[in-house]
Amino acid sequence: MTENKTFIIPITIAIILSIIACDSQPRRAVDVQPPIAEKRPVELTIHGHTRIDNYYWLNERDNPEVIEYIEAENEYLSTMMAHTERLQDRLYNEMRGRIREDDQSVPYKENGYYYYTRYEEGSEYPIYCRRKGSMDAPEEIIIDANKKAEGHSFFMLSGVTMSPGHDTVAFAIDTVGRRMYTIYFKDLTTGEILGENVPNVTPNLEWANDNKTVFYSRQDPQTLRSYQVYRYEIGQPVQNAQLVYEEPDETFRSWVTKTKSKEFIVITSRSTLSTEQRIVHADTPNESFRVIQPRQHELEYRIDHAGDIFYIVTNLNAPNYTLMTTPVDRTRKEHWRDFIPHREEVLLEGVELFQNYIVVRERKEGLNHLRIIDRINEEEHYLDFGEPAYVAYVANNREFESETLRYGYSSLTTPNSTYDYNMRTRERELLKQTEVLGVFDPNDYVTERLYAEAEDGAMIPISLVHRKELKRDGTNPLLVYGYGSYGASMSAFFSSNRLSLLDRGFVYAIAHIRGGQEMGRHWYEDGKLLNKKNTFTDFIACTEALHAKGYSTPEKTFAQGGSAGGLLMGAVVNMRPDLYNGIIAAVPFVDVVTTMLDDSIPLTTEEYDEWGNPNDPGYYEYMLSYSPYDNVVPQEYPNMLITSGLHDSQVQYWEPTKWTAKLREKNTGDSIILLYTNMEAGHGGASGRFETLREVALQYAFLLDLIGIYK
Repeated sequence: MTENKTFIIPITIAIILSIIACDSQPRRAVDVQPPIAEKRPVELTIHGHTRIDNYYWLNERDNPEVIEYIEAENEYLSTMMAHTERLQDRLYNEMRGRIREDDQSVPYKENGYYYYTRYEEGSEYPIYCRRKGSMDAPEEIIIDANKKAEGHSFFMLSGVTMSPGHDTVAFAIDTVGRRMYTIYFKDLTTGEILGENVPNVTPNLEWANDNKTVFYSRQDPQTLRSYQVYRYEIGQPVQNAQLVYEEPDETFRSWVTKTKSKEFIVITSRSTLSTEQRIVHADTPNESFRVIQPRQHELEYRIDHAGDIFYIVTNLNAPNYTLMTTPVDRTRKEHWRDFIPHREEVLLEGVELFQNYIVVRERKEGLNHLRIIDRINEEEHYLDFGEPAYVAYVANNREFESETLRYGYSSLTTPNSTYDYNMRTRERELLKQTEVLGVFDPNDYVTERLYAEAEDGAMIPISLVHRKELKRDGTNPLLVYGYGSYGASMSAFFSSNRLSLLDRGFVYAIAHIRGGQEMGRHWYEDGKLLNKKNTFTDFIACTEALHAKGYSTPEKTFAQGGSAGGLLMGAVVNMRPDLYNGIIAAVPFVDVVTTMLDDSIPLTTEEYDEWGNPNDPGYYEYMLSYSPYDNVVPQEYPNMLITSGLHDSQVQYWEPTKWTAKLREKNTGDSIILLYTNMEAGHGGASGRFETLREVALQYAFLLDLIGIYK
């Protein structure tokens, strides 16, 4: 072997090629060692306690040695996965083959136009279109994202927002992956780009009703915290944009929206536990904003508007949230009155307002419910979905006066479906169900709902899907997915990509662990801050329950999670590595203590209420007790595929990179630990609809290889 200053790279590459013949089994490369990162100890001391980080130097993004090391990791991954290239190609072609490439979204109507997106065969990105009056009218292309993406290895189009006069469109583009966008304005009558572009902003923007004033939010260039809102008049120099609000509290972020009635512009400032909103009438955008209710610790609220009333979703004396109302001219909380009282068993997630109806989004026993309330006669009813595990959501409803609700529905066996529901007649119409090309029959699959008992007696829901003929004899491969942070509930949605695992005998399970809000607000409270370890032990309990019920065994069990779900993966493999054969940890947040002590890193200060502030000795000690990177110890770790993005703004690339190096150092077994870094992308990975499938194919091939499935 040869050694350079930074890491060791083996030279025995000649024997790495896999032999793949029609009647032979692919073979992994042998006698190939991974890059070995050099140890450069750094002492990190706080509260009288010192940690030694041997790989702290990998934080230096601009250091050529760091880039060289990451590229060596990518080369090692390619070498170790070379024998699966045919399998990866097969998986990619399978997944792409299920997608109708020349697809089109269901049009929505607004101001006399029908808006929709469509894809052309072979294209990576959507084309934004509209037709005036009816879908039989000539098509007008608003934005062709494929043309905008030309010449860019990464491309993200966001914030597409039509002016009130529907003659100008604003949109934002990021070509790096770090979520720093540039806003453009296009005149739809001439096709020309108007005035000056607005660089280095978020894609968040809203139009005032004068058809020329735009409000947009800007982030701190280092921390990426969205903290400023500007007012800008189209055609004027960008330097003339006026700062109308700046959020001084580093634990809050700010953004701008518009009420469903289109009468008010709303600036929201929000931390994990508190909210403050301020408004200005959209007809008079140059006036000063006024505060709805001054911020208070642990008081959350968000408003919408209809008539002379603000509707307020809030946790005021209501842990599971309630819906309250207040007159437009009296907005302090002492004027708020119950519209839907608090319920211990139901989480009120939000509302969609119409002129004569209110659609309430609720979650009970882990499942979505849509409740329709007639504002005139106060009658109400629920939509019936009829499956044990599913996701239902309010879709695009732009017209305030409509009596038709556009909603979406999906389950583990039902492709995404778009419905129109007449809230007066209670008739529903299926407008579109995503087509799955090739051989697919939903009746070939079964979805189930199970519960696992946690260490403290809590019952943790599990949603799972598998082929109907599967037997619970412990011989099946099993993939368990989890997240469990930020109150984000993981819904049981359909994935055509997932069929490539199910059709090869896999059971796929979603563990609805604490840290989400599947079972109500307490489910979140019991899985964050000083209760965070419940998230990890819940996931372990779900895995053990699936084993006990005969779905699989540790030798055929895999787990997957990304971002904060990658933290979950890291904690679980430290605690119970024996339960899993393989782990996929996507852009994992694993260096918890170091990151949360660095307030220059994006998201840090905003998330003290989620993880705790380690500048407090109590939180420091608790976070240190589970932080995956800090708790890697000599033991046999499962096989692991770890992914990263060099430009990731949410989980910095160095977290998975350092973690990989430390896992390899401490691993006492012969499992393989691989790191894949997308050198062109950020937190979400590849940006094109087909390019993302390459990364999914790599992940699936990693799992299938571990149990010897190559077809």
